[in-house]
Amino acid sequence: MATNNGNQANAKIAVVTGGSRGIGRDAVLRLASRGVDSIFTYNANRAEADKVCALAAEAGARAIALQLDVGNAGTFGDFAARLKEALAQLGAQRFDYLVNNAGTSSAATLAAGTEAELDAQFAVHFKGPFLLTQTLLPLINDGGRIVNISSGLARFAFPGRAIYGPMKAAVEALTRYMALELGPRRIAVNVVAPGAIATDFSGGMVRDNPQVNQAIAEHTALGRAGLPGDVGPVIAGLLSDEFGWVNAQRIEVAGGMHI
Repeated sequence: MATNNGNQANAKIAVVTGGSRGIGRDAVLRLASRGVDSIFTYNANRAEADKVCALAAEAGARAIALQLDVGNAGTFGDFAARLKEALAQLGAQRFDYLVNNAGTSSAATLAAGTEAELDAQFAVHFKGPFLLTQTLLPLINDGGRIVNISSGLARFAFPGRAIYGPMKAAVEALTRYMALELGPRRIAVNVVAPGAIATDFSGGMVRDNPQVNQAIAEHTALGRAGLPGDVGPVIAGLLSDEFGWVNAQRIEVAGGMHI
């Protein structure tokens, strides 16, 4: 579904993976409030994706939702073709911003983690952003910007995150290499590391479990768990010209968790 409110064809365009829910959803809507059009992906819930398109229109921007499983790299070529069609709907051939946000949770420990879960987390959190970015490089404008999403768990350890946390640490290293290699094209690449955020991620553990929420608040300097609205503005800000000289940086958005 696309919404069109008559924005000029030269409006900035962002591609956001996992934009139908949580942090990705907030990022799409924050970008819309800044006049940035979005092409965002969803995995399965088309109804929620359509709601985001409608909300983006209300905020004054256009949005197009495309289905994508970021853990299935074999579909990235087809996605690029569909993305070109979506860009044409927006009157463009290329886009300006890429947000590698989509992810899945894992509660694996070192003792109980399986090879299958390790492979699945690698496919979504490292292989996916690496190969999707590689596939889309010809479509990103020179001078554009990329934001990858990590986690506070790449800095501090928490029980049951023995696979997830290290995968996000790998994303942070990847970000620096992206920034180095894309420098000649003036494409800046940064990584945002959210703390514990109250969304449906991890089965809504932070949002829906009062004990978990309170425990996080007690270990956070600002005294509460995070919300999607704490992270979306940071992503949108990093994509803006105001942060044009910020490159290869990790920005943790966690309210001072475990400091």
